[in-house]
Amino acid sequence: MNSVSDRWSPAPRDPLDDTLRLECGVYGVFDVPEAAAITALGLHALQHRGQEACGIATFDGQRFHTERHMGHVGDAFTGADLVQRLPGTAAIGHTRYSTSGGSFIRNVQPMFADLAAGGVAIAHNGNLTNALTLREQLVEEGAIFQSTSDSEVILHLIARSRKGKIIDRFIDALSRIEGGYALVALTNKKLIGVRDPLGIRPLVLGEFQGRYVLASETCALDIIGATFVRDVEHGEMVVIDQDGLKSLRPFPAQRARPCIFEYVYFARPDSVVNGRSVYEVRKRMGRRLAQETPADVDVVVPVPDSGVPAALGFAQEAGLPYELGIIRNHYVGRTFIEPTQGLRELGVRMKLSPNRSVLAGKRVMLIDDSIVRGTNSVRVVRMVREAGAAEVHLRSASPPLMYPDFYGIDMPDRDKLLAANKSLEEIREFIGVETMGFLSVEGLYWAMNSAPRDPVNPQFTDHYFTGDYPTRLLDREIAEGRNEQAERQLSFLVGA
Repeated sequence: MNSVSDRWSPAPRDPLDDTLRLECGVYGVFDVPEAAAITALGLHALQHRGQEACGIATFDGQRFHTERHMGHVGDAFTGADLVQRLPGTAAIGHTRYSTSGGSFIRNVQPMFADLAAGGVAIAHNGNLTNALTLREQLVEEGAIFQSTSDSEVILHLIARSRKGKIIDRFIDALSRIEGGYALVALTNKKLIGVRDPLGIRPLVLGEFQGRYVLASETCALDIIGATFVRDVEHGEMVVIDQDGLKSLRPFPAQRARPCIFEYVYFARPDSVVNGRSVYEVRKRMGRRLAQETPADVDVVVPVPDSGVPAALGFAQEAGLPYELGIIRNHYVGRTFIEPTQGLRELGVRMKLSPNRSVLAGKRVMLIDDSIVRGTNSVRVVRMVREAGAAEVHLRSASPPLMYPDFYGIDMPDRDKLLAANKSLEEIREFIGVETMGFLSVEGLYWAMNSAPRDPVNPQFTDHYFTGDYPTRLLDREIAEGRNEQAERQLSFLVGA
């Protein structure tokens, strides 16, 4: 029989896959005509936050309606009959990539439940660091789970709360969860948005035709012509109904620690996250990278797409030409099968193609957003050399990734992270470049226009670089304790 931990494992991935993925994007509108169509547009803008599955739930004043699909938003929520399939003036939506739970339709959100107080649909971005522990407790108490997603844990906690009002039930449930999350929920009378006490995962509030909108990023407001109002603050719950918006503070006050990796990689460049333009921050990363790790090269080339702003900043600071030496094909399906090493190499060329007129005979500086396992960097460097580059240098616009994430980023364990297991020189040799460099943690904080990092109370969630996790990791601590206990038992049995 599989353990709970086994059932909770993320979807399998190619061991050579070098792509970081964020778990989800969320969206919500209230009292808006054709809410499903508006939500579908918002999810289009959040597609980069989850490309595995998507879903929408609406309420038409009498009934809830839900659709959940594997695949992209554009394939799932199209057609003139969309608002007939999903009628109503209130809706929430979700784009998903699984980091907890497997890749199955039953794990796709929004999730819906009929409670004594009425129906509730919920969509969640992030990861709960005590979800396994809570799930085991709930199962022991008789709860029956229909999915392996930690989002369902929240629904069960709401359902089992002894509080009377639905908002009090939400607050009661949230008081028991830990981790990084932003969630939207829809009841028969309210749209609710909540951001975790540290503000690790983002959530913004907008206004559309005099009505409120909730979204993971501002780019999802822009697509419908909504106006950005403000960020939902860390530890804040906003409740939207026919009377307007009410702000609640259900958690003890803490200092905010938003995820700094939103700026490095996940957020769209045209978004504003916690008051900072993602595009401008990434350009500043490139500027600082040029100051910290200069090189004698002829041309600066981004590894598309997320390396583009940093490469612009690097080139401007260094006074070097910026060229598109690598062209990305945006029409490669995610389901392309790569069963052999040879086809994996061809798979890279399906996505990225060298621009020989830029690369041939040049000393090339490649700028990438981050380096995970290094496998993709090896392939890109080989491709650039085969296109005729005289030299290839590589820079990462983020500090070395040293520790795994447990707040919604699908990241390999520490023993698979290149920078956690090799020195800078060993990384250079492994990737096969003339010089190698990373942005410093201090440089990243500078790029954020922030004060230098406070080692006691860091301004951001930056554990992937520093190992300084912002919350306890209860499930991991319990699992490690169980592993140690099992090893001791095994040693005893072998010794006997």
